Amino acid sequence: MGRNTTEETDNVGAEFGPGTAIGGVLYKDIKRAILAALASGEWKPAEAIPSERRLVERFGVSIGTLRKAIDELVAENILIRHQGRGTFVATHRQEDHFFRFFRVVREDGHRAYPSVRLVRFRRAKASREEAMALGIEPGERVFHFTNVLSLDDRPVMTDSITVPERLFEGLTEARLRDRPNTLYNFYQDVFGINVIRTEERLRAVLAQEDDHALLQVPVGGPLLQITRIASSYHDKRVERRVSRLNTEAHEFAISQP
Repeated sequence: MGRNTTEETDNVGAEFGPGTAIGGVLYKDIKRAILAALASGEWKPAEAIPSERRLVERFGVSIGTLRKAIDELVAENILIRHQGRGTFVATHRQEDHFFRFFRVVREDGHRAYPSVRLVRFRRAKASREEAMALGIEPGERVFHFTNVLSLDDRPVMTDSITVPERLFEGLTEARLRDRPNTLYNFYQDVFGINVIRTEERLRAVLAQEDDHALLQVPVGGPLLQITRIASSYHDKRVERRVSRLNTEAHEFAISQP
């Protein structure tokens, strides 16, 4: 485009606030602007974002700056490039996207889609621990639900999930049970919530009576507990999940190919 750093900074400021080109950081401002457009629903899952030419004109930056921002969003699985077709907003319908979040594998590394059974659903007030995890006030209304996930026709893991009611207005047990696709796809299609990032912590625990009933494991047997916080755009926390995994024949894969 032949523009210097000062010109790029000034033009970006007109779109979404002061920018900075110190050390090549300007692309971060473009990344934030694209994320803001995604969060507002301007570009929806599975839709193509505008062409590079249109985005360069919109933000008033060089093609190199724009591509660096898009490259980072692609690396984070927020956008997906399709050769010859353009760049699209990621959707949880895609197999690779699903296995990015479902990390349970058989001991030989085999991956498979689990069957999911909803066993509990209720409205409640957030505990202090849940509120802290979700960034809401203690006592705020939340939905609690528990799923049992099975692989090879055997229950392998339970997911105990908490989501803020204000983000999931209209959620019911029937809608949750009858959803036609994965849970994160359901969040995306029905509530406009795109999970793009998770933080997980692991610890060894002993099976309790509830685990015995749901996973058919002996009380006192070893389980792996995974506590997950799922976030949408701008690090907005949308889900707390506590999973308990029977590792007798399955493992939790830290990274996926």
